Amino acid sequence: MPEMITGKKTQQYSTEFKVKAVEWSHQAHRSVKSVAEALDIHPFMLSRWRKEYREGKFAMKRVKKAPADAKKKIQEQDEVARLKRRISELQEENDILKKFQRFQAEERRKRSGSSGNTDETTV
Repeated sequence: MPEMITGKKTQQYSTEFKVKAVEWSHQAHRSVKSVAEALDIHPFMLSRWRKEYREGKFAMKRVKKAPADAKKKIQEQDEVARLKRRISELQEENDILKKFQRFQAEERRKRSGSSGNTDETTV
């Protein structure tokens, strides 16, 4: 009987590619999701590779080179994350300055309001 052939073909990744992906995902400032997006793979697949790596299924020497496109994407994601952090810091500083400005305006109003009451005559 002939074998059933399905139209779906699964992508095969080299062990070196898997190891490099796992190493990138273990860096402190990178998440599994961001690395998976940069490598154009599903985050669940990367999580499975991380588990296999922990279990020692990828017994090989470390890889020196990374795919150029993936490396560029990850660098761009790192830059975007850094810029987002900076934007949030600047927004927080701006909010603090606005609050301080409102505080000073209130203090000025209180001082000018109390000195204006001295001209009133008492009955």
